[in-house]
Amino acid sequence: MKILKIQTLRGPSYWSIRRHKLVVMRLDLEELAESPSNQIPGFYQGLVGVLPSLIEHFCSPGCRGGFLSRVQEGTMMGHIIEHVALELQELAGMPVGFGRTRETSTPGIYQVVIEYQHEQAGRYAARAAVRICQSIVATGTYSAKELAQDLSDLQNYALDGSLGPSTETLVKEAETRGIPWMELGTRAMIQLGFGVHQKRLQATLSNRTSILGVELASDKEGTKQILRSAGVPVPRGTVISYLDELEEAVQDVGGYPLVIKPLNGNHGRGITIDINTWEAAEAAYDAAKEVSKEVIVERFYAGQDHRVLVINGKVVAVAERVPAHVIGDGRSNISELIEETNRDPRRGDGHNNVLTKIELDRTSWHLLDKKGYTLETVLPLGEICYLRATANLSTGGVAIDRTDDIHPETLWLAQRVVKIIGLDIAGIDIVTPDISKPLREVDGVIVEVNAAPGFRMHVCPSEGIPRNVAEPVIDMLFPSGAPSRVPIVAITGTNGKTTTTRLIAHIFKQTQQIVGYTTTDGTYIGDYLVEPGDNTGPQSAQLILQDPTVEVAVLESARGGILRSGLAFNACDVGVVLNVAADHLGLGDIDTIDQMARVKSVVAEAAMPNGYAVLNADDPLVAEMADHASAQIAYFSMNSANQLIRSHTQKGGLAAVYENGYLSILKGDWTLRIEQAVNVPLTLGGRAPFMIANALAASLAAFAQGVRIEDIRAALVTFEASSKQTPGRMNLFNLGKFHALIDYAHNPHSYEALGGFVRNWTTGERVGVIGGPGDRRDEDFATLGRLSAEIFDRILIKEDDDTRGRDRGDAAQRIHQGIQEIRPDANCEVIHDETAAIQKALDSATPGSLVVILPESVNRAIALIEARNPIQVVAPVVETNGYVKAIAPVNVVETAIAST
Repeated sequence: MKILKIQTLRGPSYWSIRRHKLVVMRLDLEELAESPSNQIPGFYQGLVGVLPSLIEHFCSPGCRGGFLSRVQEGTMMGHIIEHVALELQELAGMPVGFGRTRETSTPGIYQVVIEYQHEQAGRYAARAAVRICQSIVATGTYSAKELAQDLSDLQNYALDGSLGPSTETLVKEAETRGIPWMELGTRAMIQLGFGVHQKRLQATLSNRTSILGVELASDKEGTKQILRSAGVPVPRGTVISYLDELEEAVQDVGGYPLVIKPLNGNHGRGITIDINTWEAAEAAYDAAKEVSKEVIVERFYAGQDHRVLVINGKVVAVAERVPAHVIGDGRSNISELIEETNRDPRRGDGHNNVLTKIELDRTSWHLLDKKGYTLETVLPLGEICYLRATANLSTGGVAIDRTDDIHPETLWLAQRVVKIIGLDIAGIDIVTPDISKPLREVDGVIVEVNAAPGFRMHVCPSEGIPRNVAEPVIDMLFPSGAPSRVPIVAITGTNGKTTTTRLIAHIFKQTQQIVGYTTTDGTYIGDYLVEPGDNTGPQSAQLILQDPTVEVAVLESARGGILRSGLAFNACDVGVVLNVAADHLGLGDIDTIDQMARVKSVVAEAAMPNGYAVLNADDPLVAEMADHASAQIAYFSMNSANQLIRSHTQKGGLAAVYENGYLSILKGDWTLRIEQAVNVPLTLGGRAPFMIANALAASLAAFAQGVRIEDIRAALVTFEASSKQTPGRMNLFNLGKFHALIDYAHNPHSYEALGGFVRNWTTGERVGVIGGPGDRRDEDFATLGRLSAEIFDRILIKEDDDTRGRDRGDAAQRIHQGIQEIRPDANCEVIHDETAAIQKALDSATPGSLVVILPESVNRAIALIEARNPIQVVAPVVETNGYVKAIAPVNVVETAIAST
């Protein structure tokens, strides 16, 4: 077996709309391709011996018996690898349940799809599953040591990929409210929401958190000073920098008992409490000095350690924190009791678990020495032996919920303290013998105020009621009724995506909103190019959704990005599907037009139930997508008599049609006419049907999102389809004695659309400079040749600079063969170099002719045209008897009249 490729999907995809975390492995089964599992000697027994827990696995509904029954009866190795990969993640503590296995059109090549919780763990599990199955095939088993290592590695990947308990709590609360989120990839920051409505978190710091408040809270002595001056009970203490200052500091705070701790520290590091001797004070100073240059010496106050969590000015949870300890059972020694305590499945390493494992340090030995104990000491039944001086959960402590016990005066004081320090989210550490009584009555004090407090002690206390402390944080960031998303309009299809995307963006600009949009020629925000390139995948979409200025996102979503990574968003408000045609077939294991339609339907199915799927009623493959969409449906059609449109609107549905020369919106019994096609520059005076269809789709998508008809009309009549705005989309140039047209048509569907315009050119010769991307099928090149023979009088065949793995000259030869099938005597010349072919066509152009250039590099082709100084722009075509007769000049330099 051989792994050919592993891809990670992170959003709605070809494989699943609801499950956004999937790994797709392309696998060559080689010699096992023809060997079902029941024909591999000893395989079943070996698999059960290695992973007996597979007995719990079942296949898809309707399958007879469980997974292991299928293995006994005979199933393909790809299917087995799928289940093994899922089970490995389950055993490593990451339960996942979705998987798929499909054979591709290439014999022996399979696609294995598995769900993951953590990306690197999912990819590792896929590879490990192949190793395990290979080993069982070859040897009948897989060593227990290697399996243990695999599970350990998976657990480490899970640990590395985890958000942390506090962040995860906040993210889960956001998810329950339908608020999208994403990791920003720097400083462990999380973005909640999209665009202008986004908020950011770093653990429990929010974008509302005051930097002054954080700095003050980090300065423990400064915090005490400002609180003391406000009449808040705080420990008496001082700050020192050198050991020779310690003796005077002890006297200043009133003598023993003491607390010595670092000025800048966290998680209880370097803190020593209840110090009663000079020797202990010196050791405590040294421990604190390892953490901070300056050291706090404070009076020690007896009592329990409490953490009071205040969010947005309100106390939301209180926990009593008990230091790490063990309780005697009369039989076990202290070492054994620690081991037993650490077996609690809630305990783990670091801060990512509900509880942290107990580990001994300097203070642990000190506490044991004070009691005359060693690790071999057997504790009497019920005796508590403390192993840490501080009560932090990160050092093995436990938490007891006391939210209902706090005295009203202490609650008021905590809320006041947070306002004094200036934090939106804060954890106040209070030492008091009784949290149910006012602090001054029981000699209680506020010890610290902490920015970015941990939530796990409140969410998962060891005892008491769990508190949903994430809820008030999300309430603060997104008050009731506040939006978290910007409108997302996603556009896909075989042809017309870029033009429709640009037009939709132009329509939304009429509403005075800042529009972010992605296209095949770049990523834009407002009127500015942010990043050039073919930016129709998830990375570019995320750039738009992460931008804090964007108010509307219009995202061209191409086939490649959907297959490679899935969509960049969990759902869109409007999903537009323009058409489905035979292009890119044979790539990415998409071999049929029905499979391609399934890829495109991801955009329609990702539209939210209260949003719209905008579908082409004239394309049966697109119209059928309504059956799987959960959103409302809106159809567009070039035929006002389309039966689907009529039936849909009679039921109150929304549609857009081309009727009586108008682009119109239909709903129920009423018709809203937007504008006559002849007044829409994009449609070339109404003579480019494919452009009318694009304009209908764009208008319908905007109308469904609440844009006024007046704004749509203003956009349609002002959309400047120039080579600056829609490069490579039917850009027509007047070069004096002839015209040149640049278009990015590169598949049969777009050739046919282009041909409808070119065939009407009657003033002279029609010359085509044609080619196609090298990664298309052989038959696709032949089809381009046949279509070109029907469109052009003279043809120059060129090739792309990037042949995409095809031998130089092969694509041109296959196009030439297609031309000869239709016109054996066609005036045809092969010039492999694109620049040379374009120059030859322009140099040899005859008066009144039209040179049509279908380039690989649009910018290069435009530059070659502009170097010839086009002096006038084409204006509306003057037509006689339905044919192009002449081009009327307009007194400007250049324009482009249509786009595909």
